[in-house]
Amino acid sequence: MLKLVKKINFQLFLIGAIATGVIFRLVNLGSREFWYDEILSVLFSTGQKKYYSSPGVEPIALSQYSPVLQLAPESEPGEILRTVANLLRGLAGDVHPPFSYLGNHFWMRLFGNSEVSLRSFIVLLSLISIYCLYGLGKSLLGDRGGLILAALLALNPFYLAHSLNLRMYCPLVLWVILSAWAAVELTRRQRDKENRETRETRRQGSFVAFQSKTHSLIWSIIFILSVGLGCLTQYLFAYWVLTLSIFVIVFDFKRWWLHGLRLGMGVAIFLPWFFWGTMQQINNRPDVFRQISQAGGVSWLEHLQDVTKTLGTHLTLGEWVTSLPVIVPTILGSITITLLLFFSITLWQKKHYYLLATAWVLGIVPLMLALAVDVLGNKLTVGFGWGRSMIFILPGCLLLITTWLIKAAGKWQQPIVVSLLLFYLCLNVSDYTLRSRQMFHQVADVIEQQPEMPTLVAMNSKAWGHVLRVAYYLPSDNVSLLAGTPSGLGTSLAPVLRESSGRTYSRLIWLQSDDTVWSRPKTEADKLEYAKNIEAAIPPDYQLIQTQKLSGTMSIDKFTARTYHLTVENKPS
Repeated sequence: MLKLVKKINFQLFLIGAIATGVIFRLVNLGSREFWYDEILSVLFSTGQKKYYSSPGVEPIALSQYSPVLQLAPESEPGEILRTVANLLRGLAGDVHPPFSYLGNHFWMRLFGNSEVSLRSFIVLLSLISIYCLYGLGKSLLGDRGGLILAALLALNPFYLAHSLNLRMYCPLVLWVILSAWAAVELTRRQRDKENRETRETRRQGSFVAFQSKTHSLIWSIIFILSVGLGCLTQYLFAYWVLTLSIFVIVFDFKRWWLHGLRLGMGVAIFLPWFFWGTMQQINNRPDVFRQISQAGGVSWLEHLQDVTKTLGTHLTLGEWVTSLPVIVPTILGSITITLLLFFSITLWQKKHYYLLATAWVLGIVPLMLALAVDVLGNKLTVGFGWGRSMIFILPGCLLLITTWLIKAAGKWQQPIVVSLLLFYLCLNVSDYTLRSRQMFHQVADVIEQQPEMPTLVAMNSKAWGHVLRVAYYLPSDNVSLLAGTPSGLGTSLAPVLRESSGRTYSRLIWLQSDDTVWSRPKTEADKLEYAKNIEAAIPPDYQLIQTQKLSGTMSIDKFTARTYHLTVENKPS
């Protein structure tokens, strides 16, 4: 009786952990501003990318940028199709396939372009992913295994951050989990059928055959669609396609041709976009390959660090990695690798070969494939973007941990699960309470104190992510934007503020970006010199009122906002 009570209490704890992960997502839908890449997702999703133009040397009314972050007014079905076509054409300047943008686009049509409405779509997909991972875990490890696996994903700091990130990484995890679950069902079904042929099943042969065919048909459709949509969501899903190929060969070699046919049908869904859109992206964005390539060669130590910090980020730190020295995720990643090896050896010794092989193929093999390509291609993609490009390894790594907990942890199972989930919860709470990302709201508050004042926002960055964030968060009435490179802003600003111009602007807000993304100063001395040039371009009758340090969770979130007011005698009449 006591064991039953403990079992029920533990299950309730796991369900509570999953519910906490759900509530945490809902509470934080609008707690942070869109970061650089997210605002680009908004631009692409509206289908208005073709109407965006980079700022010039003259100020431009901020109201001219606001419409590109909203859906165009449409009154006829043909106009809607034209907007979708523009969305696809606009992606020629991006580096990702179209499916996540299309999903955002149609969700935006229903609920608008606010932070809460757009992120709610990503959160919905994350909740479906948690449920599907529960299904996969239950299929392999029973109900308790499914609950532990779902709870780990629900509270995992890395996945939770991407569940609130308007990018393609959360949808990618859904297609990974669905295709893995389908692969497990399709490969195991045949083996189970061969192992349990009995007189009873032979007597009910027609019914059993019907059930088997229906089961295979449903999972085949899920498998094909999830592979196709995964390919249309992120290009590095190709590693996962290779992983699925290895999986079906390892676990159902007799029917490799049938699984290969399913994989081929999934990839075929992607081919029209590949020939129409991917080729354009390759021609238009060669800079992406330069970002991840190393001209001087990459040492084995750099590759090792890439792997360790990626695993440390995925399984421990989550988004905290953006504010910590690289040594921290590297050390935690080394500890994580040691534990994963210990779990694997223990499971091998206990002869759980099938479960161990399944977890390894779904979690470790795709990481090794990516690492091998990096080594051969002299690149560092594994750790690119703090490991988010490798997010497809997360479900498999969590499956390996859960398998050990169910099959080898013994009496330590519950204490370890509780400790790990509480550790994840503490990381999440500290991340979303101690690290704010409300930079541009602070600037908007300054403007809204005196909204009637003609205001010029001068920013030392022309990067479209920065420009669009200013346009999204700042009031557009009576506000103009002058954005220039760090070296050129002073030259552009001087004639605008010159007395002969009639003193058009009563208020000047100088937004100095710490990381301009485009045209970065080569040295710290250059950065200081450019800042002095901008300061020298501000006439003395503009009085400095306040200086604000704005910061978020990344270097591209750091700004210094200086607010100047024109003295009374020089204000425009």
